[in-house]
Order: sequence, then C-alpha cells, then structure tokens
Amino acid sequence: MSTNAPHIMRTALTALHATGLARGLAPLARGQGVVFTLHSVTPEPVRPFEPNRILKVTPDFLETAIVTVRKRGYDIVSLDEAARRMRSETRERPFACFTLDDGYRDNRDHAYPVFKKHDAPFAIYVPAAYADGEGDLWWYVLENAIAKTDRVRVVLDGIERVFDATTAETKDRAFYEIYWPLRARPETELRATVQAVAAEAGYDASRLCRDLIMSWDEIRALAADPLVTIGAHTCRHFAVAKLSEEEARREIADSVARIACELGRPCRHFSFPYGDTASAGPRDFAIARALGLETAVTTQKDVVRRGVDRHGLPRVSLNGDYQAARFVEVLLTGVPFRMFDAAQTARAYARRLAGARGKAAAIASPPIRRPDAASI
Repeated sequence: MSTNAPHIMRTALTALHATGLARGLAPLARGQGVVFTLHSVTPEPVRPFEPNRILKVTPDFLETAIVTVRKRGYDIVSLDEAARRMRSETRERPFACFTLDDGYRDNRDHAYPVFKKHDAPFAIYVPAAYADGEGDLWWYVLENAIAKTDRVRVVLDGIERVFDATTAETKDRAFYEIYWPLRARPETELRATVQAVAAEAGYDASRLCRDLIMSWDEIRALAADPLVTIGAHTCRHFAVAKLSEEEARREIADSVARIACELGRPCRHFSFPYGDTASAGPRDFAIARALGLETAVTTQKDVVRRGVDRHGLPRVSLNGDYQAARFVEVLLTGVPFRMFDAAQTARAYARRLAGARGKAAAIASPPIRRPDAASI
C-alpha cells in the first residue's frame, strides 16, 4: 500500500471540489442516496504510529458530516427507511444512512451524543463474539504488538521475514507488509500469525475486546433509543467469502439470531466484515437474501444507485484521513466513483488492446529461440 495514496486521493477530491466539477456532474452520478461507513468516533489525537487511524474520526468531523449532508439536500434516514426508498418506484429526495461497524464503546460515548443532538438515525453492526467480550480485533493486536517492539519476526506463506520497527516509519512499513498478505489468508491462519507476533512482542491482547467493544447490556441500553438500529456483523468477524457455503450461512444466520435474541426484536440488517470483493460476493449476498434480511452492506465504494442489490450494498467510507466537509461534499455526488469506474474500464481496454497487438506481432515475427547446448 502506497503511503502517498491518501495524499493523491485528497488532492484529487480537492480538485473536484475546487473546480465545481463534482457539483456540476452530481445530477448524473449521485444515484438514490448513500450509505456511509464509520468505525470509531473519538477525540483522541492521532499517534505517530497508528496505521488503524483510518478507522477513527473525531466527533467534530462527524457533526460536520451530518450538517454537510443535510445542507446538500439529503434526508438522513434509518436503514429500514432506506430499504423502503430503494424498493419504491417513486422518485424521492436523496437519502443518507450513517452506519458504524464493530460496536466500539466510543460509538456510545462520542458518536451517539452527536447523532442525538441532530436527531439523526444511525446503525451499529455488532459481531456477536465481540459483544461477548471474546472477539479477536487482530488488526489492533498487530498494531499494538508492533508498537511495543523494535523488531518484528513473522512467517508469511511459509517464509520467515524480519522487519525493523525502530521508528514510526519502519513500524508503518512492517504493519502494511504483514497486514495485506494476511488479509488473503484463511481466517484461522491470519489470527494465529498475529497472535504469534503479539506473543513475541510481549503484548497481551486478552483485555482488548472488552476494553474497546460495548457489552450486550450497553448495546441494549443504547438500542432503546428509536434513533439506533443494531445490525449483525457475523459472530467472529470472519470474511465469509473465505468460508464454505455452510460455514458462511452459519456465521450470518447465527449472528442475526443472536442480535434478535439479545434485543428482543427482529434483526433486519447485516454488514459483511471487511466487505471488499475478496471478503463478500454474490454467493454471500444470496445467503443474506435467503435469510430474509432487508439489507446487507459491503465496503465496496459507491453511492446507492437505482436497481442496486440490497443484499450487496456499496458504502462510502468516512475515513480518518479525509476529515473535511469538502471531501464529504464530493463523495456525496458519486462523481469520484464514476470516474474510477471509467478509468478501470479504459485500463482494461488498453490491456486487451496491448494483448491483441502483442499476439499479432508474435504471429508475424516468431520469437528467436536460443539453441540449447545439445543442438550446437
């Protein structure tokens, strides 16, 4: 992952805002509405080494986002209302949903007062094991372990690698060079690898989940407010696409049933952990649909367009690296996602064209083969 990527993206979004291009193209690109992704909401300042900072926004920025969304003519609605509008053939004002993944306690302490002040509905997706205090927040475990040590030793794909971790910069590099390969591995292997890194660093993660995540009692108290929707997020925060169909169904169905049991009312909404194309796909959307859920969200980036699959909904991230009203304004328009799609299409076409030209050239001029020693 390039450390320049956030800077490049901020520059591009700023340009779309400053030139007025995003606003001008908004009627063509914005769709029916938008579902926002958040995780933690905290006033704590960012530390020099904090790779998971993208999962955190401040309460002030959350308030800025709410105000900006309404100024742009969007209705902030619950997931139930959003699902109704998606089903409706009637053209209505654009909607926005605010959703938060994982059930962090700071959602209650810092996000809820902001939503309450603005009378804005929102949803929190909770993995059942997390609310039990038994969840494995392995991305934070990895960050905290690397923070404690100057040297990280890890086995990736059967090869031992050693990373310098003496500075914030080298710690960042170590985190990302471990994190991304692990994301592609089976969940049990991923977590075992992180546990080994933590053990070698002397980091005890046994209290982490209870320290960060709301308990069932805290969730029930928060859910008593009609502004709050509680959705399911699997039992163990597993990427369901990596699981067999039976295991994936069980992770989804059991988490939905657990939320309903704990809250004493139906659970109609679900969020796929991680949510990218490698973590949730058509098979998994079909499972959510068959279970009778109203919506299931991914983290695949786009606004909500008419005719979208309600069981594989895209979302727009309110990311810790992009905490400014201008970014919210541009993302609402849907223009960046249309531009990205166009760029991807052009890139794919260029690859196909280059491949066809290369094949034609190979036929016209067969490669000269170096003779082996026996034929000389």
